[in-house]
Amino acid sequence: MNEETVLSASDATVQEFDWGELVWYASGKIGNSATMTFGRAVLKPGHENFRHSHPNCEEILHVLSGQIIHSLEDELFPMGPGDTIVIPANVVHNASNDGDDAAIMTIMFSTPDRQTIVANE
Repeated sequence: MNEETVLSASDATVQEFDWGELVWYASGKIGNSATMTFGRAVLKPGHENFRHSHPNCEEILHVLSGQIIHSLEDELFPMGPGDTIVIPANVVHNASNDGDDAAIMTIMFSTPDRQTIVANE
């Protein structure tokens, strides 16, 4: 990737789940980043995403709005707007939303080809 590119919001890749959605704006798969993956996560009220890890990268999660409880292994971290967490590679984690509103977060990974392993718990 040697040139600047702009991704229109309408061209973002959306993945929908029972718990919410992931919207991808930059990655190797999209073709606009050779070094990172960047997106937005929306977690519905009363839901949580599956416990998982990323063997090939760190993750940075920044809460834009709403409230979550983020787990790193067995530790719980309440988070709200403006809070940021750095998740090392291979650490099992997930987020839950016990609030009344959707939680919206930006997420970034230190690789253009993020891998995810669902935890067997």
